[in-house]
Amino acid sequence: MKEDIEFPKVENVYVAITKKEGDELWEVNLVNENKTPLTTVFVVSKGYSGGKKEEQKTSTLRHAFEEVPAEASILIEPINEDVFHLFNEYWVSYYMGSSLHDKKFIFPPESIQEAHLTEIPLMGKKGVLHE
Repeated sequence: MKEDIEFPKVENVYVAITKKEGDELWEVNLVNENKTPLTTVFVVSKGYSGGKKEEQKTSTLRHAFEEVPAEASILIEPINEDVFHLFNEYWVSYYMGSSLHDKKFIFPPESIQEAHLTEIPLMGKKGVLHE
């Protein structure tokens, strides 16, 4: 049973939504700042309004990656500005060594915007970071 699985605390793994300077394209990235690679990585992404009336939902997308190298990032998916008014959720599961890690990264509505961009040193880009 899932409740029988012990999930260690997720540390030094983030979801970052970046934007290239002078470009309209936004991208969702998984960032691994650990000195150990992440293996058997699964990411489930979806958007939702959270309201009872006329609830909006996006498609649920599933992504699998064999490995995210140590101190590196990997592109999960592009993201369109049309969904920034929704909760954007990224549920990340991976192994680090023999330990299974699991965390939901949720970007609240309107949190993805240029005013919230910060430098993401590992990527050498600016983005909205969720820890």
